[in-house]
Amino acid sequence: MVTSRWTAAPPQAATPRRRGAVLERAILDAALEQLSTVGWNGLTMEGVAAGAQTGKAAVYRRWSSKEELVADALQAGLPPLEEAPDLGSVREDLLALCRQARDAMFSRPGFALRSVIHECDPLQVERFHGVIFDGVVGPTIQLIGDVVTRGIERGEVRADAANGYVLDAIPAMMMYRNKISGSEWNDQEIEEMIDRFMLPLLLSRPA
Repeated sequence: MVTSRWTAAPPQAATPRRRGAVLERAILDAALEQLSTVGWNGLTMEGVAAGAQTGKAAVYRRWSSKEELVADALQAGLPPLEEAPDLGSVREDLLALCRQARDAMFSRPGFALRSVIHECDPLQVERFHGVIFDGVVGPTIQLIGDVVTRGIERGEVRADAANGYVLDAIPAMMMYRNKISGSEWNDQEIEEMIDRFMLPLLLSRPA
Protein backbone atom coordinates (compact mmCIF):
# COMPACT_ATOMS: atom_id res chain seq x y z
CA MET A 1 0.00 0.00 0.00
CA VAL A 2 1.42 3.39 -0.99
CA THR A 3 0.91 6.26 1.37
CA SER A 4 1.35 9.86 0.37
CA ARG A 5 3.99 12.04 2.00
CA TRP A 6 1.47 14.84 2.05
CA THR A 7 -1.39 15.05 4.49
CA ALA A 8 -4.23 17.44 4.16
CA ALA A 9 -4.20 20.34 6.60
CA PRO A 10 -7.00 20.13 9.13
CA PRO A 11 -9.90 22.36 8.18
CA GLN A 12 -9.83 25.71 9.97
CA ALA A 13 -12.89 26.89 11.78
CA ALA A 14 -14.54 29.82 10.08
CA THR A 15 -14.27 33.12 11.90
CA PRO A 16 -17.72 33.84 13.36
CA ARG A 17 -19.47 36.75 11.71
CA ARG A 18 -19.57 39.74 14.01
CA ARG A 19 -22.19 42.41 13.95
CA GLY A 20 -23.32 45.46 15.84
CA ALA A 21 -21.48 46.50 18.97
CA VAL A 22 -19.03 43.58 18.83
CA LEU A 23 -17.81 44.54 15.37
CA GLU A 24 -17.70 48.24 16.25
CA ARG A 25 -15.59 47.49 19.32
CA ALA A 26 -13.16 45.46 17.20
CA ILE A 27 -12.84 48.32 14.72
CA LEU A 28 -12.26 50.91 17.46
CA ASP A 29 -9.64 48.69 19.09
CA ALA A 30 -7.91 48.25 15.74
CA ALA A 31 -7.88 52.02 15.24
CA LEU A 32 -6.23 52.55 18.64
CA GLU A 33 -3.68 49.85 17.84
CA GLN A 34 -2.84 51.51 14.52
CA LEU A 35 -2.50 54.93 16.13
CA SER A 36 -0.23 53.65 18.88
CA THR A 37 2.05 51.76 16.46
CA VAL A 38 2.12 53.59 13.10
CA GLY A 39 0.73 56.94 14.25
CA TRP A 40 -1.79 59.30 12.74
CA ASN A 41 0.04 59.66 9.43
CA GLY A 42 0.36 55.90 8.99
CA LEU A 43 -3.22 55.05 9.93
CA THR A 44 -5.47 54.04 7.04
CA MET A 45 -9.04 52.82 6.93
CA GLU A 46 -7.78 49.75 5.06
CA GLY A 47 -5.25 49.03 7.81
CA VAL A 48 -7.92 49.38 10.48
CA ALA A 49 -10.20 47.01 8.59
CA ALA A 50 -7.39 44.46 8.32
CA GLY A 51 -6.61 44.78 12.02
CA ALA A 52 -10.27 44.24 12.88
CA GLN A 53 -10.46 41.30 10.45
CA THR A 54 -13.33 42.83 8.57
CA GLY A 55 -13.92 44.47 5.22
CA LYS A 56 -13.19 48.10 4.42
CA ALA A 57 -16.87 48.60 3.59
CA ALA A 58 -17.83 47.70 7.17
CA VAL A 59 -15.60 50.52 8.43
CA TYR A 60 -16.86 53.11 5.94
CA ARG A 61 -20.49 52.26 6.69
CA ARG A 62 -19.93 53.47 10.23
CA TRP A 63 -17.31 56.22 9.78
CA SER A 64 -16.93 58.27 6.63
CA SER A 65 -13.42 59.51 7.49
CA LYS A 66 -10.50 58.57 9.66
CA GLU A 67 -11.04 61.75 11.71
CA GLU A 68 -14.49 60.50 12.74
CA LEU A 69 -13.18 57.01 13.43
CA VAL A 70 -10.26 58.23 15.53
CA ALA A 71 -12.44 60.60 17.56
CA ASP A 72 -14.77 57.73 18.50
CA ALA A 73 -11.84 55.38 19.19
CA LEU A 74 -10.24 57.87 21.57
CA GLN A 75 -13.52 58.55 23.37
CA ALA A 76 -14.12 54.83 23.82
CA GLY A 77 -10.58 53.95 24.81
CA LEU A 78 -9.24 56.69 27.08
CA PRO A 79 -9.08 55.48 30.69
CA PRO A 80 -11.38 57.44 32.99
CA LEU A 81 -9.99 59.78 35.65
CA GLU A 82 -12.90 59.83 38.06
CA GLU A 83 -11.71 60.27 41.65
CA ALA A 84 -8.96 62.32 43.25
CA PRO A 85 -6.64 60.45 45.65
CA ASP A 86 -7.10 61.33 49.32
CA LEU A 87 -3.89 60.37 51.12
CA GLY A 88 -3.90 63.06 53.80
CA SER A 89 -1.62 65.71 52.29
CA VAL A 90 -1.66 67.80 49.14
CA ARG A 91 1.82 66.55 48.20
CA GLU A 92 0.92 62.87 48.34
CA ASP A 93 -2.42 63.49 46.62
CA LEU A 94 -0.76 65.36 43.75
CA LEU A 95 1.95 62.74 43.39
CA ALA A 96 -0.64 59.97 43.12
CA LEU A 97 -2.79 61.99 40.70
CA CYS A 98 0.18 62.81 38.46
CA ARG A 99 1.17 59.16 38.36
CA GLN A 100 -2.36 58.30 37.26
CA ALA A 101 -2.18 60.96 34.53
CA ARG A 102 1.27 59.70 33.47
CA ASP A 103 0.01 56.11 33.26
CA ALA A 104 -2.93 57.29 31.15
CA MET A 105 -0.56 59.19 28.84
CA PHE A 106 1.52 56.05 28.27
CA SER A 107 -1.37 53.61 27.91
CA ARG A 108 -2.28 52.45 24.41
CA PRO A 109 -5.05 55.07 24.13
CA GLY A 110 -2.59 57.63 25.52
CA PHE A 111 -0.03 56.84 22.83
CA ALA A 112 -2.84 57.09 20.28
CA LEU A 113 -3.89 60.50 21.60
CA ARG A 114 -0.33 61.80 21.57
CA SER A 115 0.14 60.68 17.97
CA VAL A 116 -2.87 62.83 17.08
CA ILE A 117 -1.56 65.84 19.03
CA HIS A 118 1.99 65.54 17.67
CA GLU A 119 1.28 64.66 14.03
CA CYS A 120 -1.91 66.44 13.08
CA ASP A 121 -1.85 69.92 11.63
CA PRO A 122 -3.53 72.70 13.69
CA LEU A 123 -6.84 72.39 11.80
CA GLN A 124 -6.99 68.64 12.40
CA VAL A 125 -6.09 69.04 16.08
CA GLU A 126 -8.93 71.55 16.41
CA ARG A 127 -11.34 68.83 15.28
CA PHE A 128 -10.20 66.71 18.22
CA HIS A 129 -10.33 69.55 20.76
CA GLY A 130 -13.47 68.25 22.44
CA VAL A 131 -12.12 64.72 22.74
CA ILE A 132 -8.80 65.93 24.17
CA PHE A 133 -10.35 68.38 26.62
CA ASP A 134 -13.33 66.29 27.74
CA GLY A 135 -11.38 63.03 27.92
CA VAL A 136 -8.10 64.15 29.47
CA VAL A 137 -7.51 67.81 30.27
CA GLY A 138 -10.88 68.68 31.82
CA PRO A 139 -11.05 65.67 34.18
CA THR A 140 -7.43 66.19 35.25
CA ILE A 141 -8.04 69.87 36.06
CA GLN A 142 -11.20 68.92 37.99
CA LEU A 143 -9.31 66.37 40.11
CA ILE A 144 -6.47 68.80 40.78
CA GLY A 145 -9.12 71.27 41.91
CA ASP A 146 -10.54 68.66 44.29
CA VAL A 147 -7.07 68.06 45.78
CA VAL A 148 -6.38 71.79 46.15
CA THR A 149 -9.80 72.45 47.71
CA ARG A 150 -9.22 69.71 50.30
CA GLY A 151 -5.82 71.24 51.05
CA ILE A 152 -7.46 74.63 51.61
CA GLU A 153 -10.01 73.08 53.97
CA ARG A 154 -7.17 71.48 55.97
CA GLY A 155 -5.34 74.82 56.15
CA GLU A 156 -2.44 73.34 54.22
CA VAL A 157 -2.95 75.31 50.99
CA ARG A 158 -3.34 79.08 50.73
CA ALA A 159 -6.95 80.16 50.24
CA ASP A 160 -6.47 81.85 46.87
CA ALA A 161 -4.74 78.88 45.22
CA ALA A 162 -7.86 77.36 43.62
CA ASN A 163 -7.73 79.44 40.45
CA GLY A 164 -7.54 78.53 36.80
CA TYR A 165 -3.89 79.44 36.35
CA VAL A 166 -2.74 77.18 39.16
CA LEU A 167 -5.03 74.30 38.17
CA ASP A 168 -3.83 74.47 34.54
CA ALA A 169 -0.19 74.26 35.57
CA ILE A 170 0.23 70.46 35.94
CA PRO A 171 -1.44 69.34 32.68
CA ALA A 172 0.25 72.20 30.81
CA MET A 173 3.66 71.24 32.18
CA MET A 174 3.21 67.52 31.52
CA MET A 175 1.97 67.98 27.97
CA TYR A 176 4.60 70.63 27.12
CA ARG A 177 7.57 68.68 28.46
CA ASN A 178 6.36 65.47 26.81
CA LYS A 179 5.90 67.11 23.41
CA ILE A 180 8.98 69.35 23.40
CA SER A 181 11.59 67.25 25.19
CA GLY A 182 10.07 63.76 25.09
CA SER A 183 9.87 63.51 28.89
CA GLU A 184 8.35 60.22 30.01
CA TRP A 185 7.61 61.58 33.49
CA ASN A 186 9.20 58.93 35.65
CA ASP A 187 8.53 59.06 39.39
CA GLN A 188 11.56 61.27 40.07
CA GLU A 189 10.49 63.85 37.48
CA ILE A 190 6.98 63.92 38.95
CA GLU A 191 8.35 64.45 42.46
CA GLU A 192 10.59 67.28 41.27
CA MET A 193 7.67 68.99 39.52
CA ILE A 194 5.52 68.79 42.65
CA ASP A 195 8.26 69.78 45.12
CA ARG A 196 9.95 72.52 43.09
CA PHE A 197 7.00 73.94 41.17
CA MET A 198 3.57 73.10 42.55
CA LEU A 199 4.12 73.17 46.30
CA PRO A 200 5.67 76.67 46.25
CA LEU A 201 2.56 77.81 44.37
CA LEU A 202 0.14 76.15 46.76
CA LEU A 203 1.35 76.01 50.32
CA SER A 204 0.30 78.54 52.92
CA ARG A 205 2.96 81.13 53.64
CA PRO A 206 3.97 81.74 57.25
CA ALA A 207 2.42 84.86 58.74
